[in-house]
Amino acid sequence: MKRVCFLLKVRAERLDEYRERHAAVWPEMLQALSATGWHNYSLFLREDGLLVGYLETEDFEAALAGMEATDINARWQTEMAPFFESLDGARPDEAMKPLTEVFHLD
Repeated sequence: MKRVCFLLKVRAERLDEYRERHAAVWPEMLQALSATGWHNYSLFLREDGLLVGYLETEDFEAALAGMEATDINARWQTEMAPFFESLDGARPDEAMKPLTEVFHLD
């Protein structure tokens, strides 16, 4: 499995609602993530809105493409886009740029 980490920035005024939305992620969205190869997926949110995402997958590009092909992801991304800063017209899932791993202790 490849480990993937990414950063996004949640708008300060939307932090509470963002947390609420992720406390009740749609079951269809959870099923789609699992079915398209997203494993051990976690989101961490700092008080200033910095969002750190982590997941494990065999192929990140394939996992992204798999989600891109689902209707549920299109709906979720449309609803989530207003929560983020600096998307420059991209959907949140399009703005996820993997960080380079420089160290790992197994």
